[in-house]
Amino acid sequence: MQRTNIAAPDFQFDPEDPDGFRAGLARLGKLLGGEDSGISVYELPPGQAICPYHYEVGEEEWLIVLSGHPTLRHPEGSDRLDPWDAVRFPKGPAGAHGVRNESDQPARVLMFSTVVTPTATVYPDSDKVGIWTGDAATDLLVRRQSGVEYYDGER
Repeated sequence: MQRTNIAAPDFQFDPEDPDGFRAGLARLGKLLGGEDSGISVYELPPGQAICPYHYEVGEEEWLIVLSGHPTLRHPEGSDRLDPWDAVRFPKGPAGAHGVRNESDQPARVLMFSTVVTPTATVYPDSDKVGIWTGDAATDLLVRRQSGVEYYDGER
C-alpha cells in the first residue's frame, strides 16, 4: 500500500515561477502512482497564486481549502474561501478559476482532478491555449490569435 500524509507534504517551489505565482507544490497523485486522477497540495504564501486564471477542456477539477483564506476568482466574480470549503470546477468556461492568497497569512489548498491525456487548457486573460500531450516535446502553448486555417500549408 502506498500512502502519504497530506498534513506534512514535501513542497517544491519552482525557481522559474515569476513573483505572483510562487506557490509550493506537492504532487501527491504522482507520488502515490495515480494514473487516472491527480491530487496536489499547494502552499500559497501571501500575495501568490497557484497559476493563471484558466479552465480545463477535458478535466474536471476540485478544490478543498485546508488552511487560510485564499481568494477564488471564477466567472461570476471573486470570493474569499474558508478552511474546509470545497469547490468543483466543471470542464469548459463555466469552470474557469484562479486561486490567489490575498491575505497576510499562508494558505493551503488541496486540488484533485481527473487526468486526461491529451487535454487542453484555456487562459482567457491572455488568450492562450495549452495542449498537453503527456510528452513535453510535443506540448504546445500558443495565443489563439496565432491560429491558422485547417488546410493552411497542406497539399
